[in-house]
Amino acid sequence: MARREVSRSGGERSAPRAVDERSPLLGRARRESSSSVVDDVERTAPTRTYDEDAKPQHERTPTSAVIKIVLILLVGTFTANADGSLVMATHPTIASEFDDLENSSWLFVAFALAGAATQALYGKLSDVYGRRSLLMVAYMLFAIGCALVGVGQTMWQVVVGRVISGSGGSALNVLGLLLITDLVPLREVAAWQAGINLAATVGRSLGGPVGGWLADTIGWRWSFLGQTPIFMVAVLLCWLFLPGGKRASKTETESEDVKPEESNKSDLASVDFLGAALLALFILAFLLPIEIGGAKIPWTHPLIFVLFGASVVLFGLFALTEEWYAKEPIFPLELLKQRDIVLTYVITGGQVAAQLGLMFSVPLYFQVTQCVSNTVAGVHLFPAVFGNAIGSILAGYLIKSTGRYKSLLVIATIASSVSYVLLLLRWHGDTNVWESLYIFPGGFGAGLVQSAGFISVQAAANPKHKAAVTSGMFLTFQIGMILGLSCVSAVMMETMRWRLEALLQGMGLEAIARKEIIEKATSSVDYANHTESHISKAIVQAYVEGLGFSHGVSLISSALAFVGAVFLREHKI
Repeated sequence: MARREVSRSGGERSAPRAVDERSPLLGRARRESSSSVVDDVERTAPTRTYDEDAKPQHERTPTSAVIKIVLILLVGTFTANADGSLVMATHPTIASEFDDLENSSWLFVAFALAGAATQALYGKLSDVYGRRSLLMVAYMLFAIGCALVGVGQTMWQVVVGRVISGSGGSALNVLGLLLITDLVPLREVAAWQAGINLAATVGRSLGGPVGGWLADTIGWRWSFLGQTPIFMVAVLLCWLFLPGGKRASKTETESEDVKPEESNKSDLASVDFLGAALLALFILAFLLPIEIGGAKIPWTHPLIFVLFGASVVLFGLFALTEEWYAKEPIFPLELLKQRDIVLTYVITGGQVAAQLGLMFSVPLYFQVTQCVSNTVAGVHLFPAVFGNAIGSILAGYLIKSTGRYKSLLVIATIASSVSYVLLLLRWHGDTNVWESLYIFPGGFGAGLVQSAGFISVQAAANPKHKAAVTSGMFLTFQIGMILGLSCVSAVMMETMRWRLEALLQGMGLEAIARKEIIEKATSSVDYANHTESHISKAIVQAYVEGLGFSHGVSLISSALAFVGAVFLREHKI
């Protein structure tokens, strides 16, 4: 500590160290200044209110440098989001190839579960090894996963590939946003994020139709195999052009004479691997029974109770670890005591659950009711992804201009709720082209929440928890995805089975015949096109009613997000 005081008072200065990829992005003087600001915040105002004066957290980075970094991020962002929408558009075809349509939701759930299990580690590890190194690892994992999906010979081999892709995909958004927040003031983050969200939207817009077209022509496998070289190019671009620095550690801040090797070991030792493992196990134990309950095994099966019980124990162990054992918790529990952070997580989680449920059901609805191709089914997602782009760009502009974000979150949840109400009232099997635009408000609301939600959680948190709250928000995204997809899939399939059973029984069919028809109808989306007309009509009617109940699940999720937005307090940025 004495050495630090001498250098501040103008004493003898040591020779500058050589700059390498682990050198801090911020200079020493700037680090000390930032540290002083954080210390002041901790002592005087742990929670900032809207009326307080905001202090700049960044020196201005040249715009050209930020543009270069954002352009590199766009490569991975575009491709990863194209992957998401092409799976949305082709999941009935992929699962039907293996006669396993009932398990098609695992193509999403496996991706999201893997992301949720690994999400918390990326933020902290990027502080130790640098944003660039972790982003390169994420791109490589995504590439490997896509390759495995492309060559998979069974449904569960394909699911394993999605698990590997998901473990990489969980890092793409959080590391990209952390890179941007390292470089620009918080008020400008939403504007830069809007550019990334635009690329994501274009990817989602093209992914569905292109993936559907590939599935209809040369096969769905090439839509995954073609992603592998793109992600490898992204790895190369990261290595060549992204800054390789990491956050200054406590050891480095106190002494410039610490060797890089010693500093790196000290930083790695501070990573809360035990907490991360317990958090991942808790998430898996809690979400797995939600996915398999009712669909694979009865809700009264002992395994359901064992998993839920294990999730309670694991969360307790995680809380004890974070509170008493971890030197630097992977997710400080004190954040959950801050109302506005928790409410932002509720808003984003609810909105993601609602939107993913919608995106899952729309292609299936048109394939069942209108017998459209994969390409056309993917095109029907376009109003939602276009609305997402408009919402994200508008939010970025308004936040930069006004510094306000709460009203955007309220508007977003109202718009989404209107969308799901329209679907419940109007989508009954004979939907025309104009009525397919009802999903636009849902996408618009999701776009607003993407940008405004990130600003909300950053504005409410202490700057030293930037990586933790960002990882927490994207973990909420992953959990929302899993809950939304699992609930929508389960509700839709259970309702469809129940209604089809009743309709077939009304036709006077025997129990054995009814069981065979139901199994075939839930195994392949094409079965209704190749059976007798009266049975085909019953299958379509059962699917439509099941999908109607799934829109009700999305409406409930969006309403929950609306309640969170109403009670959210706005902070100055």
